[in-house]
Amino acid sequence: MSRVTQRTLVLKLDRTRADALAARLEGQPFEWRRPPHSRFQVRGDGVVATLYTSGKLVVQGKGVDAFELRYLDGAGGGGGGAAARTDQSASVSVKAKGPSAPTANRITVGSDEAGKGDYLGPLVVAAVRLSPDEAVALTDAGVTDGKKLSDERIKKLGPAIEASCACAVVRLDPPAYNAERDRTGNLNVLLADAHAKAIRELAQDDDLIVVDQFGPERLMITALEGCTGELTQRPRAEEIPAVAAASVVARAVFLAGLAELSEEYAVDLAKGGGTPADRSARAFVKLHGFDALGQVAKLHFKNTSKLGR
Repeated sequence: MSRVTQRTLVLKLDRTRADALAARLEGQPFEWRRPPHSRFQVRGDGVVATLYTSGKLVVQGKGVDAFELRYLDGAGGGGGGAAARTDQSASVSVKAKGPSAPTANRITVGSDEAGKGDYLGPLVVAAVRLSPDEAVALTDAGVTDGKKLSDERIKKLGPAIEASCACAVVRLDPPAYNAERDRTGNLNVLLADAHAKAIRELAQDDDLIVVDQFGPERLMITALEGCTGELTQRPRAEEIPAVAAASVVARAVFLAGLAELSEEYAVDLAKGGGTPADRSARAFVKLHGFDALGQVAKLHFKNTSKLGR
């Protein structure tokens, strides 16, 4: 049996063809949404299709071929150069500018997250915007990848960075996290939305935007559609000072959030996803009941199934 694979199609539609596509989709069995900077988005039949106000159409999913055949013939997919095709995976730039200049010579917006692997507590995404001089100063002050620093050091550095640098923080406490995870059905989509929200608060034209890569590049490209600046995604991006600073801020906010929940529910909530977290969750359930677990836990983790009801 052949395996149906995911596909991404990117087209550039002029106003006439965009209007024609909208007319074709009207009344069809799709769920309609309107994400930021889009004209519309439809979901259904194995695809998610988003038409941005720029005229860029992004179609993703297992049903792209059928969607293209049914709705794009004459509206952008066929005939006479009606639409310009682009290969979205070939570029990681929100604003195409060619190769990135060294971060030492550019204002850089870096983003990173904390709490992604922790069963209990919030998910936090932070973005930090640094000038070259600020980057040097933070590096000299010992700011590095937050995973390499002790909690006590994180608790001191995080607030200091927030006080002295341009920062944006998105904190999803467990109830909001669980709702978003249910809505998107995919952790990477949730992360892309949170990173984009933080980055958009800070990024300006010509900034270099650096994200610690967590999934397919297309997710951040789509989430940041219309954002100014140049996007770069890379593994181990904490080597870049702005990303290192963001990792420290995100971890500090996560630790503060975990402490707040511990105090609110009178249970010592442990970090991580292992045995200490399981013990904390059992103590919480014993005190507050299983139905309240979503107030402190990311329910899709396998830890939840260990608890029973």
